[in-house]
Amino acid sequence: MAERKKITIIVRMGKKLKKEGEKITTSPEECEALRKAFSGPHGVEEKSMLEILVKCNPADLTTFRKNSPYIFLDDEYCFEKWDLFHMKSLEIKFLHFQRAVIQRTMHPWERDALLVRKSLEEKPPLYNLLIELACTRTSDEFLGARKAFQCLYSESVEEFVAVKVQGFQRRLLVALVSTYRYEGMRIDEAAIKLECQKLARAIKTDHRNEIENDDEVLRILTTRSKHHLKTIHKCYKEDYDSNLEEDLDDIQILRDTVNCLCAPPAIYFSKILDTAMSICPAEQEMEALTRVIVTRTDVDMKDIAAEFDRKYGAPLIERIEAAALGNYRDFLVALVKRGMAN
Repeated sequence: MAERKKITIIVRMGKKLKKEGEKITTSPEECEALRKAFSGPHGVEEKSMLEILVKCNPADLTTFRKNSPYIFLDDEYCFEKWDLFHMKSLEIKFLHFQRAVIQRTMHPWERDALLVRKSLEEKPPLYNLLIELACTRTSDEFLGARKAFQCLYSESVEEFVAVKVQGFQRRLLVALVSTYRYEGMRIDEAAIKLECQKLARAIKTDHRNEIENDDEVLRILTTRSKHHLKTIHKCYKEDYDSNLEEDLDDIQILRDTVNCLCAPPAIYFSKILDTAMSICPAEQEMEALTRVIVTRTDVDMKDIAAEFDRKYGAPLIERIEAAALGNYRDFLVALVKRGMAN
């Protein structure tokens, strides 16, 4: 009985599809344009969707579904159903433009406070994002974010981090978000030499636990000014013929900290943008495209764009136009142009 009912459903659906397929009004080129409108890693092509979908009749849509096997799957009842993974991915892509607009209109303090929250609410936690926020902002900028965090969540950033993180990571991250660094150019040459040697001794040890439990390493990275740390970085390179972050390669959280504190911001952010626009970026890497462009437009976008062009051999705007779609693409390009004109 159940089998007969199934056959009856299939026959009825087949007749319906036959009726729908009597007239095709969209061209193969339009179907391909519609597939491309769905398929970019960043955003969707709203204009193509609007122009093509509104004129599609049921037969056109059936043809589109049948010719898009990576978007739609054949069901046993003879209809084409959305691939659930692709549907979820498309829902996220539609949000890219919305999220970029919202982030652009936010006060920088509120925006960074929300990003702090996001960094440790994600599974797995995004320690690199929290480090970026604590180490690439000025002392006053991050102090503002800490104030906004208290206003939004009725707790301090330090409390939040201490509850969410354990062990060495807790000690490092709580110290990073708590510090108010000196931002002048004064340095202590004798201290630089001494602290360079302390870092080298800790790094060269064969036991990872020793560097993680070394209070001097923690003190140097979390309290010294960026200018002081950049000078230590240079001294380390000259004395030991290797880069500090390279020798920390097996301790990612320390490597990320050194990169954010010692690398020029243009180099750091251009690398993030390149990764975000790679062929198959992870979800958090895709989100970085919005974050970097929105947060750096009025800060140092001109320097980032110049460094991106120099390092990757292609203008930043051209890469965005190739990687993103629709209103999202146009919005990011407009922001970059604004930043480059400042």
